[in-house]
Amino acid sequence: MTDGEIDEAILAVAQASWRKVAMIICKAADRLGSSLPEGHDGYVLIARRIKALVRDGNLIAQGDVGRWRNAEVRLP
Repeated sequence: MTDGEIDEAILAVAQASWRKVAMIICKAADRLGSSLPEGHDGYVLIARRIKALVRDGNLIAQGDVGRWRNAEVRLP
Protein backbone atom coordinates (compact mmCIF):
# COMPACT_ATOMS: atom_id res chain seq x y z
CA MET A 1 0.00 0.00 0.00
CA THR A 2 1.47 3.31 -1.10
CA ASP A 3 0.90 6.80 0.28
CA GLY A 4 -0.62 7.71 -3.07
CA GLU A 5 -3.24 4.96 -2.79
CA ILE A 6 -4.17 6.08 0.71
CA ASP A 7 -4.30 9.73 -0.37
CA GLU A 8 -6.53 8.81 -3.30
CA ALA A 9 -8.97 7.02 -0.98
CA ILE A 10 -9.01 9.94 1.47
CA LEU A 11 -9.63 12.52 -1.25
CA ALA A 12 -12.34 10.33 -2.79
CA VAL A 13 -14.37 10.38 0.43
CA ALA A 14 -13.65 14.00 1.40
CA GLN A 15 -16.31 16.59 0.61
CA ALA A 16 -16.45 20.32 0.01
CA SER A 17 -18.29 20.60 3.34
CA TRP A 18 -16.74 19.89 6.74
CA ARG A 19 -16.52 16.23 7.82
CA LYS A 20 -15.12 14.79 11.04
CA VAL A 21 -11.66 13.30 10.66
CA ALA A 22 -12.96 10.08 12.26
CA MET A 23 -15.60 9.75 9.53
CA ILE A 24 -13.03 10.31 6.78
CA ILE A 25 -10.76 7.68 8.35
CA CYS A 26 -13.56 5.09 8.52
CA LYS A 27 -14.79 5.74 4.98
CA ALA A 28 -11.27 5.66 3.56
CA ALA A 29 -10.57 2.41 5.44
CA ASP A 30 -13.71 0.87 3.94
CA ARG A 31 -12.62 1.99 0.50
CA LEU A 32 -9.12 0.53 0.93
CA GLY A 33 -10.47 -2.78 2.24
CA SER A 34 -8.14 -5.67 3.01
CA SER A 35 -5.05 -3.95 1.59
CA LEU A 36 -4.97 -1.74 4.72
CA PRO A 37 -3.47 -3.08 7.98
CA GLU A 38 -6.18 -4.34 10.34
CA GLY A 39 -7.67 -2.30 13.18
CA HIS A 40 -6.12 0.72 14.82
CA ASP A 41 -2.85 0.47 12.85
CA GLY A 42 -4.71 1.04 9.59
CA TYR A 43 -6.58 4.00 11.02
CA VAL A 44 -3.35 5.58 12.27
CA LEU A 45 -1.84 5.18 8.80
CA ILE A 46 -4.79 7.03 7.25
CA ALA A 47 -4.65 9.73 9.95
CA ARG A 48 -0.98 10.36 9.16
CA ARG A 49 -1.83 10.80 5.49
CA ILE A 50 -4.65 13.21 6.38
CA LYS A 51 -2.12 15.34 8.28
CA ALA A 52 0.18 15.28 5.23
CA LEU A 53 -2.68 16.27 2.91
CA VAL A 54 -3.54 19.20 5.19
CA ARG A 55 0.12 20.23 5.35
CA ASP A 56 0.38 20.11 1.54
CA GLY A 57 -2.85 22.09 1.04
CA ASN A 58 -4.91 19.24 -0.45
CA LEU A 59 -7.30 19.38 2.53
CA ILE A 60 -8.32 22.23 4.82
CA ALA A 61 -8.49 21.48 8.54
CA GLN A 62 -10.52 22.95 11.35
CA GLY A 63 -9.10 22.00 14.76
CA ASP A 64 -6.30 19.59 15.68
CA VAL A 65 -6.47 16.72 13.16
CA GLY A 66 -4.81 14.52 15.75
CA ARG A 67 -8.11 14.62 17.65
CA TRP A 68 -10.11 12.57 15.20
CA ARG A 69 -13.54 13.07 16.77
CA ASN A 70 -13.19 16.82 17.23
CA ALA A 71 -11.34 18.04 14.14
CA GLU A 72 -12.89 18.41 10.72
CA VAL A 73 -11.48 18.52 7.20
CA ARG A 74 -12.80 19.46 3.79
CA LEU A 75 -11.62 19.85 0.24
CA PRO A 76 -10.23 23.31 -0.62
